[in-house]
Amino acid sequence: MDMTISLTLIAVFACVALLTGSVATLAVQGGEPGRRRIKQLLGRPTERVQADAGLLTNAPNPTLKRMSSFVPKSPKEMSRIQKRLALAGFHETTHTVTYVVSELVLTIIGLVMPVYFFGWGVAGLIFGLMGAIVGYLVPSFFIDRKIKLRKKEIENGLPDALDLLIVSIEAGLAIDQAIVKCAQELSIAYPALAEELRFVNVECRAGKPRLEAFKNFASRTKVDDVRALVAMLVQTDRFGTSVAQALRTHAEVSRTKRRQRAEERAAKIGVKLVFPLVFCLFPAFYVVTLGPAVIKFVHAFSLGGPIGGFK
Repeated sequence: MDMTISLTLIAVFACVALLTGSVATLAVQGGEPGRRRIKQLLGRPTERVQADAGLLTNAPNPTLKRMSSFVPKSPKEMSRIQKRLALAGFHETTHTVTYVVSELVLTIIGLVMPVYFFGWGVAGLIFGLMGAIVGYLVPSFFIDRKIKLRKKEIENGLPDALDLLIVSIEAGLAIDQAIVKCAQELSIAYPALAEELRFVNVECRAGKPRLEAFKNFASRTKVDDVRALVAMLVQTDRFGTSVAQALRTHAEVSRTKRRQRAEERAAKIGVKLVFPLVFCLFPAFYVVTLGPAVIKFVHAFSLGGPIGGFK
C-alpha cells in the first residue's frame, strides 16, 4: 500500500514537473528575439506603417463622430478614450469602438448572470449590481495594465535607442534617417518604442516640424524620460549645441535610471516573497512535518487509544 502511494506521488510530481517545464519552455522560446524575427518575416513579408489621422492632427476624427451615434458616448468622450487607448498602443478607430462596446457588453453580462442564477431577489440584485460594476471596470483595468507595461518598455528601451541615435548621427546620418534606422533596429527588442519612433518619422514626413513631432511623442507616451529628452532636444536646437553630445549625456542618465530601477525591483523581492512563503510554502511544510506527530497525539489521547482510554 505504501509502495503504491509512493509511486502515485512520484508519477504526479513527474507529470506536474513536465507540464511546468513545457509551459516555461514555450514561453521562453516565444519571447526570443530570433524566433520573433523569423515569425515576423514569415507572417509579414513587407512592413507597412499606418498612420492614423489622430496622430497628425488634434481635430476630432470624423469616423468617431459617425460611430458615436451608435454608442452612448459623446464625440468629446470618444476622443478622450482614443487618446487613452493611444497610450496603450491602440491607435486605430476600431479599437476605440471595441473598447466602448466591450464596456456595454460586460456590464450587461455582469448584471444578467447573477440575476439569472440568484433570481430577482435582494441577493440577485446586489450581486447583479456588483457584477455590472466589475464588468464595466474590467476594460479600464486592462487598458491601465497595458499603459503601464508600455511605459515600462519605453523607459527600458530609451537608453539603447539613444545609443543607436548617437552612433547613426556620428556616422554621418541626419537625425531623420537616424530615427528611421533606430526604429528598424528596435522593432524586435522594444516594439512599442520603435512604433513611436516611426510615428515621429511619419509626422516629420507629413510636414510637421521636427520639434513639434518630438513634443507629440512625449504627449503620446507620458513618460518622464521622454519628456526630459524632448526638452533637451528643444534646448539643443535653440542654442545650437551638439546633438550627439547632448544625446550621449542623456543616454548616460537614462542608463543610470534603468539600473536604479532594476536594483529597486531586486531589493523588493525579499518583501514580495514573504506572502508566497507564508500562504503557500509554510502550510505545506507544517502539514508534512507536524502532520504525522499530530495524528499520533490525537490517536494516543483519544478515548479509544492505549494511553487516554479507560479500558
